[in-house]
Amino acid sequence: MTQTNATGSSTGPSTAGPSTGPSAAGQLSPRPPVARKVPLLRTHHGDVFEDSYEWLRDKESAEVVDLLKAENAYQEVVTAGQEPLRQAIFEEIKGRTQETDLSVPNRKDGWWYYTRSVEGKEYGIQCRVRAQDSADRVADWTPPAVEVGVPIPGEEVLLDGNIEAEGKPFFAVGGSAVTVDGNLYAYAVDNAGDERFTLRIKDLRTGELLPDVIENVFYGISFSPDGTRIFYTVVDASWRPYQVKAHVLGTPVTEDEVIYQEDDVAMWLGFELSADRRHLVLGIGCSEFSETRLLRFDAPDAGLTTVISRDERILYEAEPFLLADASGVPTETILLTHNKDAINSMVSLVDPAELAKPVAEQHWRTVVAHSDEVRINGAGVTSTHLVLSIRKDTIERVQVLPLAGLGTDSQGAAVEPAFEEELYTAGVAGSDYDAPVIRMGYTSYFTPSRVYDFVLPTAELPAGELLLRKESPVLGGYSAADYVATREWAVASDGTRIPLSVLRHASVPQDSTAAGLVYGYGSYELSMDPGFGIPRLSLLDRGIVFVIAHIRGGGELGRHWYDDGKKLHKKNTFTDFIAATDWLAGSGWVDPGRIAAMGGSAGGLLMGAVANLAPEKYAAIVAAVPFVDALTTILDPELPLSALEWEEWGNPITDPDVYRYMKSYTPYENVRAAAYPKIAAVTSFNDTRVLYVEPAKWVQRLRELNTGSEPIVMKIEMDGGHGGASGRYVQWKERAWDYAFVADSLGAVELLPGAGLK
Repeated sequence: MTQTNATGSSTGPSTAGPSTGPSAAGQLSPRPPVARKVPLLRTHHGDVFEDSYEWLRDKESAEVVDLLKAENAYQEVVTAGQEPLRQAIFEEIKGRTQETDLSVPNRKDGWWYYTRSVEGKEYGIQCRVRAQDSADRVADWTPPAVEVGVPIPGEEVLLDGNIEAEGKPFFAVGGSAVTVDGNLYAYAVDNAGDERFTLRIKDLRTGELLPDVIENVFYGISFSPDGTRIFYTVVDASWRPYQVKAHVLGTPVTEDEVIYQEDDVAMWLGFELSADRRHLVLGIGCSEFSETRLLRFDAPDAGLTTVISRDERILYEAEPFLLADASGVPTETILLTHNKDAINSMVSLVDPAELAKPVAEQHWRTVVAHSDEVRINGAGVTSTHLVLSIRKDTIERVQVLPLAGLGTDSQGAAVEPAFEEELYTAGVAGSDYDAPVIRMGYTSYFTPSRVYDFVLPTAELPAGELLLRKESPVLGGYSAADYVATREWAVASDGTRIPLSVLRHASVPQDSTAAGLVYGYGSYELSMDPGFGIPRLSLLDRGIVFVIAHIRGGGELGRHWYDDGKKLHKKNTFTDFIAATDWLAGSGWVDPGRIAAMGGSAGGLLMGAVANLAPEKYAAIVAAVPFVDALTTILDPELPLSALEWEEWGNPITDPDVYRYMKSYTPYENVRAAAYPKIAAVTSFNDTRVLYVEPAKWVQRLRELNTGSEPIVMKIEMDGGHGGASGRYVQWKERAWDYAFVADSLGAVELLPGAGLK
């Protein structure tokens, strides 16, 4: 790719802050900031694109920073009238949230770990108390009784986020770990929002920090089982995790060993300890194929061994563990969750000795066969059971099978914890290799998050047992009976049926007068699963019908659903969303002129695409951290995470067909002379996943070509990252801003009779 300045000089007006001019009513109205134009030619595959706003990428430029501040000032003026509504929504979120609360304790080795939150405090407080052992295994894994605001006898504070965050513009924890003996606690903190963390280690016996400090680590840290080393991941210049390193406690960080380095710019690297903590498991891959390498802790000098080479182009995960053979002898075995001849994946067992043969000659024992109706998301083990995460009929579920007889004719049947609702999400929230229970999370659109312990099946208890440990409290007189969630189906232009989750207040009449909001994502095989959200109630209480569109590109209906919405099929994602909008417009619930759209990140690209395709269908669009300049980003492999995007969108650098296809839908290149609806682009200055420059360029281009009169604003958090600012109160205010923008744009600012806080 070559880039040249087309004129050698800048053109157009200088960067300007909001000013005022006469409105149609003769009153003063704000004028948006106008960035000067510096034409830059991007030439690729014989195509030339003139980009006048690429200069906004210079994050160190005072002129750029001034423009961003002017954008904030402009949106503050434009949306000033929404402030009372924002405050009302914030108070509703706050009023429904039990601010002084604590998580259900989770046992690891000899301790129970949990998090406290305190009213008036932004951040959680990490704590622990000692566990007790007896002859009753289930009792030993029953969390201690805890009370809100009451310390448990013997409670130790590991990390108080409120103290750590004092005087810092941002605070987030990117991982923590405790040694098996419980003496050392490691934690990684980000104070900028750029997802590069500083790792520190505390001696929990003394409360003192060790001198070992490691800068610029990525997510995920683990101690070796003997507690002498700590493993961590490092990212390269493009923010791709590419090294796993080991630090020996008490030695200079400069001497840390590189356990493995991945040089392929299109591959992601991560690690974890195996369930039985006998191996370090390195995962290398993309969304299309992968490679697992193992390091035995009892033979570290033997080096890494590869399970299946990436050259086989198999997407898989591997878990080494000991499985009793027919005579009861524990035998080294590898559990494979893979897509070999199985697009929705399946589960197999393989003897490590088989791995020396070509894959075609290896003998794999089937544990869970492939199904077109069931997507296998993952599998793990405890000392007694195989634990499966599956998706069936769009719903995420959990199943368990006994290890005894696994992969043989005597294999036991799968047991699935049963729930009553039609639309819900149930997933493994944690498991310990030696525990007789697995921790599960459960939620639905109107059931607050629940924590269960599922007692694993035994001969005496063949169906297992679900033990409810906690349902998150919702204050303010909340009742699930006030709301309705249904599964509906839209029909895409090619005849494909698109599942929708339709949420509304029970009192909304089906008389085509209500307001509606369509939310979507549709990328990376991520599913928009049912989940409870306090902020969303503020929209439903104002009569807004909330539709979650489970469009292609997500994973709700299996791997085909994802494949049909990526690369050269990506436009299905956008047209599916428009089909969902059309369904809502014709549903009888809403006024077609009162529909808004919302999405973030790759869902922000979706927002930009549908704004170009069908601006007339929406009264307002909110695009959070929007990936709206995707082609420019992916054409530059030096930009953060760009090369990793090739597996999702294709590689436009080398493939002219991919380039042409992407250019035909990417939002920035396809802004046109049209009457756009109200648009809010919400972003963060320090976001490393979708750089602020993408929405900054996009809003300038939109304003330049917009033939309508609706405002287009950009709200930028100058201290935040991809998830926005840190701190729960700040995050509530951000969500209130988004929802107030939608509700105000739709004329749905008043609560329904009897709705709201009680």
